Amino acid sequence: MRGFGIDLGTANTVVGTPEDGIVLNEPSLMMVRTSDPHRALAIGQEANDLVDRTPGGIMPVRPIRDGVIVDLGTARAFLTAVIKQSAPRRRYGLRPAGVIAVPAGATPLERRALLEVGHEAGLRKVGLIPEPVAGALGCGFNPLEPRTHLIVDIGGGTSEVTAICYGGVLSHRSCRTAGDDLTRAIHRYLRAEHGILVGELTAERAKVGAPETADERSLVVEGSDASTGRARLVTLEIEELMDALRPTTNSIVQTLSESLDDLPPRAIGDVMTEGILAIGGGSMLRGLSQLLEDAFGLPVKTAERPLTCVAEGATACMDHPEVVAAYSS
Repeated sequence: MRGFGIDLGTANTVVGTPEDGIVLNEPSLMMVRTSDPHRALAIGQEANDLVDRTPGGIMPVRPIRDGVIVDLGTARAFLTAVIKQSAPRRRYGLRPAGVIAVPAGATPLERRALLEVGHEAGLRKVGLIPEPVAGALGCGFNPLEPRTHLIVDIGGGTSEVTAICYGGVLSHRSCRTAGDDLTRAIHRYLRAEHGILVGELTAERAKVGAPETADERSLVVEGSDASTGRARLVTLEIEELMDALRPTTNSIVQTLSESLDDLPPRAIGDVMTEGILAIGGGSMLRGLSQLLEDAFGLPVKTAERPLTCVAEGATACMDHPEVVAAYSS
């Protein structure tokens, strides 16, 4: 089967093909007219560049929330534009196939909605694969082997903890604390404790851009003084940043703890040997792997490509339809 592997994320949409690898990685954002909200004027980075710059009558919309569809018409227009932008139609014919990653906790209704949108967007054949399964496959793990893999997927709006083994899900837990909450926590902390105002992108860079080397345990954040409005620099120690985020990350730690409690003894033995795989944009938070290791005494491995491994796994399913068949039942 040839076509697209698609990760429709809350923050970013990533598309891959077996021939070319990742061909699109852009914000899950679309500009529409208020009079015609189901027709895309711009998507992805082009739409993101227009935020706060558009004239009246044009507005930004996010068709995906917590990994699932918000509105069928909007999602159909967005996915159609994504497919058109990802590759020339002539390569795949009029109706290419597609494997779409979905949250492990998606309801049957949400899954049916995604299948419907995929077909209406122009995909000939649509397969669905749970995001943690796709992420594990994209990181080189075999989700069909008789060995338990525990995946922590920290996306933009939701964090999911899923244990998989031999073509099935052993345990699944989720919480509403995720990457966007970590970014907002940094924003609030800088204002309350250091009196500095920063933009969303600056807070995001502080979240994922902190150094990890032993010689460099701090980072510099630039913003405006909350009192005077003048530009000001603040130096943050990594330990201070992690302490500021600890109340927010506690929800993720609690969800992981509950998921471990769900597992049978032999499955826990596999996790103790293999460790925990962290994927998603939120897993890029510096110090998160150490925080989880300290909490559970288990090795934590962050994916080499946490932002694209789900799409890479969905793309790999083009050559491994048995994985889609196993996890779609």
